[in-house]
Amino acid sequence: MTTRKHLDANAIIIMLLLCICWGLQQVAVKLATPVISAGLQLGLRSEIAAMLVLALIWWKKIPFSLRDRHLLPGLIAGLFFALEFLCVSYGLNFTTASHMSVFLYTAPIFTVIGLHLLIPSERLHARQWLGVASAFGGIAIAFSGAMQNSADDIRQMLIGDSLGVLAALLWAATTLTIRFSSLADAEPTTTLFYQLAGAAVILTGVVLLRGEVWHAWTAVAWVSMLFQSVIVAFASYLAWFWLMRHYLVSRLSVFSFLTPLFGVAAGVLLMHDVISSRFAIGALMVLGGIVLVNFKKN
Repeated sequence: MTTRKHLDANAIIIMLLLCICWGLQQVAVKLATPVISAGLQLGLRSEIAAMLVLALIWWKKIPFSLRDRHLLPGLIAGLFFALEFLCVSYGLNFTTASHMSVFLYTAPIFTVIGLHLLIPSERLHARQWLGVASAFGGIAIAFSGAMQNSADDIRQMLIGDSLGVLAALLWAATTLTIRFSSLADAEPTTTLFYQLAGAAVILTGVVLLRGEVWHAWTAVAWVSMLFQSVIVAFASYLAWFWLMRHYLVSRLSVFSFLTPLFGVAAGVLLMHDVISSRFAIGALMVLGGIVLVNFKKN
């Protein structure tokens, strides 16, 4: 197994750029939903990005085979990845982009708990457990923010927020699958292709079964799909898997605590999302918990 390093300046800069892209992701999906459903968007972007990955593999002559040792873990990672974004796509029908950004990016908490249980060198200490408790308390308070709405709005938001947390669990499962399988040492393009292919097949299949169609695309829809396909699903994920190959996964995961901040800010500025006081307090507790988890003893 490749020895992984602590974060250096290059890794921090790349992670900041990734956090900005990922923070804008839910808003990009939500902006285009009037003309193309969230599920169809995520299925199409996965197909486009998968083709871009195959083109990169061919151009760079990167070794790749569907018959090697990466097939089984690749299929498992692809399944988790697809289910994650299935939850996101349907969750955005019920909750805001700001809420989805916060709940989806609780994934680092679930990831570090998994790493704690499985890797002796990544054990959590008292301060990290305090962070975990803060994050879970924040999730509960953020959920309670929906209680300030009408009965129908409460039901809608709780469904969407719950799907956001479930998506976070699936993201953590994907990360752990990669970390504890042959994909940990695979080319980033191999890991990314399996995930994108899984999402393309499953999401597109669900969309077809539901009979979802798209209307005449607007300029916003085209820009959203370009951003989601080329920037997020292709470039940013490729960079993420490269980082996972060279740096400690727990440090990378918890560093992404900035992503919900960018996501909430984008939701408020671009979608005019309303942030309740309870949700704001809960979100701050979640972010504070992730920050605490990030402080590990050397």
